[in-house]
Amino acid sequence: AANSSRRFRLSAGRPLYHAVSVLKAKHADGWSVVGYVLIVSPMLGLALMRALLDWSPLVIGIQGLAVGLMIWGRITFGLRSFHPTASPTPGGLVTSGPYRFIRHPLYTSICLFAWPAVLANAGLLTLTLGAVMTAGAILRMRCEELLLVRVYPEYVAYAARTKRMIPGLF
Repeated sequence: AANSSRRFRLSAGRPLYHAVSVLKAKHADGWSVVGYVLIVSPMLGLALMRALLDWSPLVIGIQGLAVGLMIWGRITFGLRSFHPTASPTPGGLVTSGPYRFIRHPLYTSICLFAWPAVLANAGLLTLTLGAVMTAGAILRMRCEELLLVRVYPEYVAYAARTKRMIPGLF
């Protein structure tokens, strides 16, 4: 019974603990900054290596979709700030636009932008940077979720009906 008070259930009955391994909600803001650095640093590294863009029409097309998703997500989210910590902003839980289908369209768009170029320029370093960027996005999403459920209790129901990044899968 004590365990059930520390978690909430997401789709497929899988628990999301308020403490993800060593991560505790009270430290989620700090860990979210680590996630932010793990997203931004590999993206900068890929850009410096000239491996963030590619001339392949397929890569350009997927990256165009990623930019479109990012713009749709930012417009839907409104004028709320974007900051290195995952602290929820005032104004209510956003569940419209792309948030109706996935909980984290902005992180999804970052991954959707980077991975086609990473795969087109596949090498040990580019794949490692892509993996680190993805790990940072996942860490950041988990931190946000820990904080969101505390500010917006309705997030639990929202999380139960939407996936993090890929509708119907993840």
